[in-house]
Amino acid sequence: MPNENYFFLMENFVVSARKYRPQTFDTVVGQSSITQTLKNAIRSKQVAQAFLFCGPRGVGKTTCARILAKTINCVNLSPNIEACDKCTSCVSFNDNASFNIYELDGASNNSVDEIRNLVDKIRIPPQMGEYKVYIIDEVHMLSAAAFNAFLKTLEEPPPYAKFILATTEKHKIIPTILSRCQIFDFKRITVDDIVKHLQFVAANENITADEGALHIIAQKADGAMRDALSIFDQLVSFSGNKITYETVLENLNVLDYDYFFKITEQIFQGDVSSTLLTINDILDKGFDGQHFIIGFGEHLRNLLVSKDPVTIKLLETAPSIRNRYLRQAAQCPAEFLIKALDINNRCDLNYKISNNKRLLVELSLVQLCMLSNPATKEAAERPTDKPSSHKNPATPKEESITHGLSAQNLPTPDSIKETKKFSGTFSIKESKENQSKESVPVLVLSEEEIALRPANLFTIPQLEKVWDEFTKTLESDFPHLYTTLKKHRPIPRENFLIEFCVDNKLLEDALVQKKNDLLQYLMIHLNNYKISLQTIVPEQPVGNKPYTTREKFTRMAEKNPTLLDLREQLDLEIE
Repeated sequence: MPNENYFFLMENFVVSARKYRPQTFDTVVGQSSITQTLKNAIRSKQVAQAFLFCGPRGVGKTTCARILAKTINCVNLSPNIEACDKCTSCVSFNDNASFNIYELDGASNNSVDEIRNLVDKIRIPPQMGEYKVYIIDEVHMLSAAAFNAFLKTLEEPPPYAKFILATTEKHKIIPTILSRCQIFDFKRITVDDIVKHLQFVAANENITADEGALHIIAQKADGAMRDALSIFDQLVSFSGNKITYETVLENLNVLDYDYFFKITEQIFQGDVSSTLLTINDILDKGFDGQHFIIGFGEHLRNLLVSKDPVTIKLLETAPSIRNRYLRQAAQCPAEFLIKALDINNRCDLNYKISNNKRLLVELSLVQLCMLSNPATKEAAERPTDKPSSHKNPATPKEESITHGLSAQNLPTPDSIKETKKFSGTFSIKESKENQSKESVPVLVLSEEEIALRPANLFTIPQLEKVWDEFTKTLESDFPHLYTTLKKHRPIPRENFLIEFCVDNKLLEDALVQKKNDLLQYLMIHLNNYKISLQTIVPEQPVGNKPYTTREKFTRMAEKNPTLLDLREQLDLEIE
């Protein structure tokens, strides 16, 4: 017996989208302008011969078409122009037994033969009631031949025939059809209207639902009431007669507002470490990186509209959450929010084409932290001197270091013999003269971006640690460069200039390919975007190991002069 009762209940269950489908114009949610226009047309007996209802899914197009068809055939209209639900026409409509109202699906009846059969049926007047109403849903699915066969009847139908066409894609309907219809554009239902209707449904079903939970459902529905009611039924099946905020987050895989408020606060404080830990926590919970980026963009947008009382009405959240937005918006300057939205949007655009999606998200968050880093603000306020490319690195006068390094801890320049410089200085900004002479790639930043970048102080141990980390990445693919950078330690100079030696010109030329990578690695990991690099090549003392073919031949000829005679006799060239 329990099993029989169970199946009996299952068979009689009606989803909320059907059970609470509006039956009158006044109960239609969120389309008051359209329903009032239709009621006025009925009152003044100026009902058009053809209507076209357009709009997104689940906003009431077919519902309004049915209500209109029912109302114009009612014989006892109320003073408010609503159907009486008591006359024969209304009762037959409610029982789905009306012979005056026909519903067709344009997707399954889209051929020209189907439309010809429809035209033949239109010739027969109604046996009961005043109008025969034809509701064609998804009318954009009709073929071009079907549209053309429908044109004449649509333009000059019998006086008792009315047509109501519904579509989600108005642009697919040919202009000749559009010109024969009164067009009503249905709008997306607002979050507040959806929440009110869900509260009404919950009260009728004796279900307790948190207002914050209903707001999440309404936002997830994206303006479609049918979607909202479907989600509501799903949550009732999951949690029973009590729907909480936490239940909705768990069941719909939605990120909690707390994460967005928390990470925004960390970004505004310039706390890179805490920001990366927070995004790691989000990803560990199974949320997709782009899911976070989209939600965070919406959060930043809500903060921006909360800055001005005029735009605060655009904030579609629960009242308790709205107050949190107002408090956090008061702490974030509008300029910061606009730049943050720009960085977030670029991350969203590049997400699908990125090979390392997690790194893309983390890098975007680090860039956001740099927008509000206190060191960034100080760097933007103080003047920055361009590193001189003509300064002799071997002079002992360079003991004045501007970035917090003790001159006593620096390697002594006396340990480096007289040198000659090649490749000049590689920095964030270089003169046109330097750029024209060299083929070194340059990291180009605007004045505004440079001002916003930090220039944090660092110590020699910190510099050497980062230097060794980058050097380690070259060990397998670039062994000669790895040996060079491992052998010669970086030498800090004034104005964040960092010098390092290479053994010969050949190695220096090979290092050009990796110089930009080294510079950017130092900038990011030392959090100092005023760093510049300069390579120096010592003069080759006698006894050094030869590298080029010519150097090797010269060294061999010094030991065995007969090689020179052999070269002349055989007329050999040294490549």
